[in-house]
Amino acid sequence: MVVPTVVSLRRISKRYRRGREIVEVFQGLDLQIPQGEFLALMGPSGSGKTTLLNLIGGLDRPSEGEVIVAGDRIDRMPGSRLAKWRARNVGFVFQLYNLMPMLTAERNVELPLLLTPLSRAERRHNVHTVLDLVGLGDRGRHRPVELSGGEQQRVAIARALAGDPVLLVCDEPTGDLDRRTADEILGLLQILNREQGKTIIMVTHDPAAAKFASRQLHFDKGRLAEHELPAMA
Repeated sequence: MVVPTVVSLRRISKRYRRGREIVEVFQGLDLQIPQGEFLALMGPSGSGKTTLLNLIGGLDRPSEGEVIVAGDRIDRMPGSRLAKWRARNVGFVFQLYNLMPMLTAERNVELPLLLTPLSRAERRHNVHTVLDLVGLGDRGRHRPVELSGGEQQRVAIARALAGDPVLLVCDEPTGDLDRRTADEILGLLQILNREQGKTIIMVTHDPAAAKFASRQLHFDKGRLAEHELPAMA
């Protein structure tokens, strides 16, 4: 059976201007990510991992090349349309949670749904469903300050899932957590991948975290290394 491709990067180059200097992050990069994969991107700081994640998630644009995600070529999409596209197709999970401190967990999870055509009743249904899915069905009315670090990251994952996205992009999702809590979060991501069929792309510096993925790719000076190490989860 042929597995559909969710992400297709073709001849991607990315450059930044820093004063008079041109900084090239990567050049001529190709990458295919099939539906249902849990991919870990590894490599030293400055190798281009987060830049690549931002291109895939529609937060940045390449200098050259094509970025096709969920069947749409997003590198040419106008900004207003791209924002709506992200709300429908991509869930973001960051290292520092990025929760609104004055809002409850429920309201934090609901925020991205305000960009969708869902009714209030449909939004509330989605919120309760994903909070239950991440094991926080009884913590929805708590604010971030009343939650542990691991619980806050679960809220962030619930927020990313609320719109039923095609793709989850995770930038160092366990970098601010202790080992035990990190493994719990990574185990949750693994369940979402294996049982819910979510395609997940995770940037991490942590070899122990990368072992939870189904595939590991390593960046070296802005290029994908020739070797791919099998995951050991």
